[in-house]
Amino acid sequence: MSDRIVSIGFLTERDLKRLGEGFQRHFPVSRDDIFADLMMKLDQLPPVGMTKPRERR
Repeated sequence: MSDRIVSIGFLTERDLKRLGEGFQRHFPVSRDDIFADLMMKLDQLPPVGMTKPRERR
């Protein structure tokens, strides 16, 4: 297994809690709005990989 980065995510405190103490490779972001423009653009993108639940027949 390699240490190649395959994903980047925005995690909440709740997410970090669910991942547990073993998850140590996160880098906290300060609340100075340095990413405000990026977040605004990301919020405008449609979800990817999410599918509608199948209808029951």
